[in-house]
Amino acid sequence: MKYCASPWNVNRRPTREVVVGDPAHGGVIIGGHHPVVRQSMLTCDTMDTAACIQQTLELVEVGCQVVRITAPTVKDAANLGPIVDALRNRGCLVPIVADIHFKPDAAMEAVKWVEKVRVNPGNYADKKKFAIREYDDIAYEAELARVEEAFTPLVLECVRLRRALRIGTNHGSLSDRIMNRYGDTPLGMVESALEFARFCRKQDFHNFIFSMKSSNPKVMIECYRLLAARLDELGPDWNYPLHLGVTEAGEGEDGRIKSAIGIGSLLADGIGDTIRVSLTEDSPREIAVCNDLLAQIPSLTHSGLSNPLPEAPLSWDPFSFTRRATAEAILNDDYRCGSDQTVRVIVTRAVHDQVAPRIPAKADVRPEGVFEDLNLLELDPRQSIDPAAIPGDSQLVTVADSIPLPPITAFRLLAVQLHRAGRRNPILLKDTLLPLSPPASPDVALLRAAINIGALLADGIGDAILVRGESGAGASLRLAYNILQAAGCRSFKTDYVACPSCGRTLFNLQTVTARIKTRTEHLKGVKIAIMGCIVNGPGEMADADFGYVGGAPGKINLYIGKTPVRFNIPETEAVDRLVDLIRDNGKWVEPDPA
Repeated sequence: MKYCASPWNVNRRPTREVVVGDPAHGGVIIGGHHPVVRQSMLTCDTMDTAACIQQTLELVEVGCQVVRITAPTVKDAANLGPIVDALRNRGCLVPIVADIHFKPDAAMEAVKWVEKVRVNPGNYADKKKFAIREYDDIAYEAELARVEEAFTPLVLECVRLRRALRIGTNHGSLSDRIMNRYGDTPLGMVESALEFARFCRKQDFHNFIFSMKSSNPKVMIECYRLLAARLDELGPDWNYPLHLGVTEAGEGEDGRIKSAIGIGSLLADGIGDTIRVSLTEDSPREIAVCNDLLAQIPSLTHSGLSNPLPEAPLSWDPFSFTRRATAEAILNDDYRCGSDQTVRVIVTRAVHDQVAPRIPAKADVRPEGVFEDLNLLELDPRQSIDPAAIPGDSQLVTVADSIPLPPITAFRLLAVQLHRAGRRNPILLKDTLLPLSPPASPDVALLRAAINIGALLADGIGDAILVRGESGAGASLRLAYNILQAAGCRSFKTDYVACPSCGRTLFNLQTVTARIKTRTEHLKGVKIAIMGCIVNGPGEMADADFGYVGGAPGKINLYIGKTPVRFNIPETEAVDRLVDLIRDNGKWVEPDPA
């Protein structure tokens, strides 16, 4: 299977056009040859009409092209009518998307008023109780027929009213039926979405797109690759557009890095027609990151070569993460890389001299090697490798500077050339091969480094990394560690999975996230999920150690993994109870007074 036309010569995946609204009157066309569309979502209560109008206007002002509003009940869905009418009367023609999860009745109401409806196959007329049950073929088909019967009326209304649809699968909310047959896997996510697509096609409805979201960038990348490959296998008329997003990415630098790894690496392969960056921040900030992400892709994917690179088979499986097998290399007296060693952080001599004197003895964030001091062999990946030219498999290698290739292409080619030569040398990744003049701003440097290094780490390539695009010494060191944490390669601090807030949220996510971080950010290696409601909560935080989930207004449920263990805790006490839960399970350590 192929997930893109070429991993070396980037061409955007060809898709059909999906029309959202009337393009002559403010609507958008997703896919085809049209630019990637930027989306975001309201964070206020859908019944607060004035707030919904104001937030929509604020998003449009900063360049948002599609606005999503949750509609958890029929009452919420009905209020989309007054919201849309008020926006149109004020001259705001941006397409509105209704976000539907558990209630088909809400979808049938919402489709009357909005240009697009998003449904989640995992919980639209399906069951998600984490029940373990064997489905034989007859039972499976019976359940599928029941879901189709519940979903088809919405499809027919979309046809009649000329609406668009998003079939949005989430890693955290696969149905019990899918989970029991396919497991909590990328394949399960893809098959769940394809089932709903077949329902649409049965009614000759094709004005829909797919999404495959996860809070784990590596899982998200695998899912979209597998979906793109499966659609290609199904035939040329399955060329539906894709909406990209890393769900529950969090806030600040961490949220931006996770999004850049997931969204950016797929865009760099030519996959993606519309994007949303999900941050636990005010929604307009998401659009600024979308803009910066999209602006970087051309320079990160196109080289100055006049002829395309020759095609070559990949030396890794793009649909299932496995770290590339290598020998071990000595970096210095203290650190080694490759083999079973963790991915190491290398810095330049200039950075080392600035940051090393200020680093406490027990600090987790520290340089593990100096670039200029390494025993390093620089190679041109455009050329075949003579095995005799490399001293041995324990020789650390990298791509030579100033090679006129994008870093992702260059290091993928290097991995292939080493494989062809039968060599298992560890690889040092660089975020840039050419000096940026003038230096990139910190926001842009962060995204570029996360895309370039994160995409390669998601391929299983890389045993040490060097960040040079960020001009600040301390910032470049911290960025390198944060990329490794976001890519799931290292855990040097507390990891947070935090949803971006919406009208379903039962508490102030930004305030509560800050409060939880203040109490727990010293817990290295602990993963905490902060979820505003239960829609994606139990599943999306399945690999978290602990979960803090809105259960009812003013009430919090606490989880271990995806299992609820304490219920209806008053919000005023919930952070303390979370700390108690962490302590009771042996994961708590007291913060260092220093």
